[in-house]
Amino acid sequence: MESSWKGIKEAITSTCYEVLDRKKHHHKEWITVDTLDKIRERSNKKAAINTSRMRAEKAKAQAEYTEVNKQVKRSIRNDKCKYVEDLAMTAEKAARE
Repeated sequence: MESSWKGIKEAITSTCYEVLDRKKHHHKEWITVDTLDKIRERSNKKAAINTSRMRAEKAKAQAEYTEVNKQVKRSIRNDKCKYVEDLAMTAEKAARE
C-alpha cells in the first residue's frame, strides 16, 4: 500500500513540476550567439540601473544601458535580415530544381 502511494505521489509531483514550473525563455532560431550575449549584457546593465542609489550613478548606468540596447536592437535586426535572405535563397534554389 505504501509503495503504491509513493508511486502516485511521485507521479503527481512530477506532473505538477512540468505544468507549474517556471517557463524557460526560448529564443528565436535566427538569433545568433553573439546577439544572445549582448542581450545578457543588456539585462546586467538594466539590473545595474535598478540597484544604483545615487542619481549620478543611475544616470551613468542609464546611458550605458541605452547604448547597449541600441546595439542589441541593431544586432537582432541584422540577424533577422540574414535569416530571411537565407530563406529566400533556399526557396529560390528549390524553385530552380
